[in-house]
Amino acid sequence: MRASAAVTVGLGATAAVAVAALVTTAGDNPVGAALSMAVPAEYKKLIEDAGNTCPEVSPNLLAALLTQESGFNPDAKSPVGAQGIAQFMPSTWETHGIDGNGDGKRDVSDPADAIPSASKYLCTIAEDVKDVPGNKQNNMLAAYNAGSGAVRKYGGVPPYKETQNYVRSISALANQSSGGKSATTKQAATAINTAKAMIGMPYSWGGGNADGPSKGTCCSPRGRSGASITGFDCSGLSLYAYAKAGINLPRTAAQQYAASEPVKPGKVRPGDLVFYGDSATNIHHVGIYVGGGWMIDAPRPGTKVRYSPLDSMTDLYAVTRPVSRNSKEI
Repeated sequence: MRASAAVTVGLGATAAVAVAALVTTAGDNPVGAALSMAVPAEYKKLIEDAGNTCPEVSPNLLAALLTQESGFNPDAKSPVGAQGIAQFMPSTWETHGIDGNGDGKRDVSDPADAIPSASKYLCTIAEDVKDVPGNKQNNMLAAYNAGSGAVRKYGGVPPYKETQNYVRSISALANQSSGGKSATTKQAATAINTAKAMIGMPYSWGGGNADGPSKGTCCSPRGRSGASITGFDCSGLSLYAYAKAGINLPRTAAQQYAASEPVKPGKVRPGDLVFYGDSATNIHHVGIYVGGGWMIDAPRPGTKVRYSPLDSMTDLYAVTRPVSRNSKEI
């Protein structure tokens, strides 16, 4: 199979071949009956098996948590020391990590251990906060993020903005309907026009949300901070553009890839999202395709939102289409 001409215009030969192969791979990863959200194929069975450990945990909820925590990256490390695909702190892993694959080791970087450990830990937390008023699943997620003590102290999800957003994001992603509809051409046009209006806006690491440009956070892999810069990073821009089109996307590029619908060769159109990385678990950039081999993106610290050729990065991984889904609000 070859990539659509609409994608390959302006691409170097290596990138064009990569698009043809990788978009086909993405399109061949069907969602099973137990999951209504896309997950990397290598983790699908692990999540389906571990996602039935207790009544409060489902495969979708577990997949949504892993999307939020690491974007399915088994090598993820946070600034505060959390590790692996489920972002266990070392002390928590020491207590709750299990040898999920029976190889005699408990390895936080091995998804075969970390995914069932995350489910077991969620079930332990659910039992710990079972007498707290309110939605049991929300309380469990809040405890995973902020600790059981905080949930018991406040009688439910604590009044921490980070924790409240964490619970809301995972619940919305986990509860999305499998009958979601791909973005229409009208929605795609709205997203493109919204992104065009932001051309020239500064890049801000962690910047941008559904309401528009915002100050970001610290720090990028190279230590750049967006805390004093109002603007967008790559996924903040796509999130904002599609929010204006009535589609809610998760926050990070890896999460947006997991929550979108892969586009097959010959079907790519303006408004689709273009992702860069060497695997589904290691996506580092997203842009909004506008046609003719170009996208609108927020490339990196020190730049501004702009038009970029698709071959401006050599590791073009896949093209997806945002999906409008029915979600239950918490």
